[in-house]
Amino acid sequence: MDWLYQTSVISGLLPVVLTALGALGGVWLLSGKARWFYRYAIPVCGFAAFLIMVAAWILVEKVIVPFPDPIAMSIYVWIGMGVYALLLLGPRIKAGGNIRSAAVSVVAALLVVLAAATQINLEFSAYPTVGIVLGHDDFDRIALSDVPGPTTPVVTGNPTDTVWKAPEGMTTRGRVATLPVPGAVSGFVARDAEVYLPPSYFTDPRPLLPVLVLMAGQPGSPQDWLQGGKLTATMDSFAHQHGGLAPIVVMADATGTQFANPLCTDSPAGNVATYLAKDLPAAVTAAFQVDTNPKAWAIGGLSYGGTCSLQMATNFPDVYPTFFDLSGQFEPSLGDRARTVDQIFGGNEAAFKKVNPMDILAGRKFPNSGGIVVVGSDDNEFKPGQQKIYDAAKAAGMDVKYLELPGGHSFVVWSAALQNELTWLSQRMGLIS
Repeated sequence: MDWLYQTSVISGLLPVVLTALGALGGVWLLSGKARWFYRYAIPVCGFAAFLIMVAAWILVEKVIVPFPDPIAMSIYVWIGMGVYALLLLGPRIKAGGNIRSAAVSVVAALLVVLAAATQINLEFSAYPTVGIVLGHDDFDRIALSDVPGPTTPVVTGNPTDTVWKAPEGMTTRGRVATLPVPGAVSGFVARDAEVYLPPSYFTDPRPLLPVLVLMAGQPGSPQDWLQGGKLTATMDSFAHQHGGLAPIVVMADATGTQFANPLCTDSPAGNVATYLAKDLPAAVTAAFQVDTNPKAWAIGGLSYGGTCSLQMATNFPDVYPTFFDLSGQFEPSLGDRARTVDQIFGGNEAAFKKVNPMDILAGRKFPNSGGIVVVGSDDNEFKPGQQKIYDAAKAAGMDVKYLELPGGHSFVVWSAALQNELTWLSQRMGLIS
């Protein structure tokens, strides 16, 4: 079954086939011969699907605004196509007049919905393989209780690879452990973190490894980096090239739930900043043998997580002197400045500016901080803001890089960015020369 699990649903033949089957399904659903079906069912169901699509757009983009980032109109169109197929199903079954036709109609509607889901997934590349769609892990897990304890001595060096030699028989794959991170100081209730441990962590003695904290977008979860981000494959490949050395990666929860947006600050919506600055490092250092020097710690993320990484780097530079901002916002936002200040900061503009990275960068220097600002070349919504963030960080004395990669606001860009910049991050954190 490995070949099936590894089959891509975002490239190659499969998405083309699924889309073609969806088109055939649509043709079948529209092919009822009864006059009433042509005259009434097709236009009425089409108009109803259009109204549902428009209502969803207004509700999400203008009324509730649950996400800080606008959703592409193409997503609503594909949702509308799926709804249209489901609305047509009943009339098409009636128009067919027999069980065989009804069965084909059900299959046809499902194929249209599947094709729509395929196109939506192509927009974000969140589920790159059949295995991930089916919930099959393509990496090795280890229970937290089975993770080996501290070794004495540990291998340290500056950088580490100058004094490290991989022992014979070392595993070639890292492992992923689930780590509960209680909000002991912050009171923030977060979902469990996922932690990637590279092959060298399972040696004795082991090297003292740096820590890279990665966050997902909103909506999102810590598992997103394991799925759409293909993190374990990237880290295992890097470790293979460096004698088993790679950063420990902590995929942390910075929202609390799939759809929450506490804006990565301390507020009535949740003390996320304190959670990331105090609770998370404390939990990681208690559970794993890691380099506790702040220079060996970096924080990054995609979209909301990218915005959050810059917030932490500017508000807590002594904790996270290195950041990795992947397609983040120009400033923390619930959709617009007025809504953000009102709902999160109680209408206090000064309180917002006190923690807003762009305001902080304009008034302080960060000679010991550095980071990478990444955006997709087709991400016109975020590109202008990312360019301004890079300019502001550079002007504030940071050792900062700006990177544009082919693609839009999706894992096509974010996973590629991690692959491209892992060497720079590891050099900055003192792992490799």
